[in-house]
Amino acid sequence: MTEADRASEATKPKSVKRPVRVVLDTDAFNEVDDQFAIVQAILSPSQMTVEAIYAAPFYSERGTYPTSERSSSPEDGMIKSYDEILKIVDLLGNFEPGRVFRGVTDYARDEPRPRSAAAVDDLITRARTASSADPIYVVAIGVISNIAVALRLAPDIIDRVVVVWLGGNAMYWADTAVGNLVQDPGAARTIFDCGVRVVHVPCFPVTSHLLASVPEIERYVEPHGAIGKFLSERFKNFEGCTSADHAGWTKALWDMGGVAYVINDQWIKSSMGPSPGISPEMRWIVGDNDRHQITNIEWIDRNAMMRDFYTKLSAFAEGGA
Repeated sequence: MTEADRASEATKPKSVKRPVRVVLDTDAFNEVDDQFAIVQAILSPSQMTVEAIYAAPFYSERGTYPTSERSSSPEDGMIKSYDEILKIVDLLGNFEPGRVFRGVTDYARDEPRPRSAAAVDDLITRARTASSADPIYVVAIGVISNIAVALRLAPDIIDRVVVVWLGGNAMYWADTAVGNLVQDPGAARTIFDCGVRVVHVPCFPVTSHLLASVPEIERYVEPHGAIGKFLSERFKNFEGCTSADHAGWTKALWDMGGVAYVINDQWIKSSMGPSPGISPEMRWIVGDNDRHQITNIEWIDRNAMMRDFYTKLSAFAEGGA
């Protein structure tokens, strides 16, 4: 694939036929934002067809990110995420549980041919039915291990997918040592080195401003059926928060940024640039113009994204979705 092709219509959802084919890859039990992102994706059938959802591993061996408090190992994090996804689709009632797949039980690291998993096999199978001009969008909002393994085992799918990944910070940030990248830097290197089309969604300072408060969630989420109550409980009880902690408190719903890109790229400002390297200190290595071009998200219209979510959730609860 030429660099001109990478910057062409196949990279931009608005330029391909709707709805876009999508698979979600998520460490759903790690945080509270994945749950919101999953619901918004499933409730957006005009913009995307969510064909499958994959459970991603999570656990911070480095001790630099609090994921170890929610799982005892990458495998435990993946299993808990799988169970959390099933809870969400059960509450929604409009997504087949058989399209939820368990992911790898350990990080991909730098192993050339790591062990596969149901999620990996499913992605490879689906991607082989796609093409460069009509790719599958892999919206990855967790550690990128499942996707890296699939690309290593089946390099023929590299030109058939677009990886939209929320991982690391902006390219100019002091470091990129945040959870989705720091847990499996080997997998991240695969994504940025292999030539796959990448839409990079940074944590700081982009999705870090996708904030919501308890009063907002209570007003626009909690009243809307069982799924609304579930999301509200997850949000309000994040990391043991109590009502005493909620005054002046907001929570970033980071992972909704990946879904937002696919729903409406008019909410997005982005630029193209060379794919980065990753140093042992978890800093971007940038400026090598010989590396393939990727899309870097620079800004997301938080208000438009949240308004879309609240509107769809309300319509679903009223039986209109």
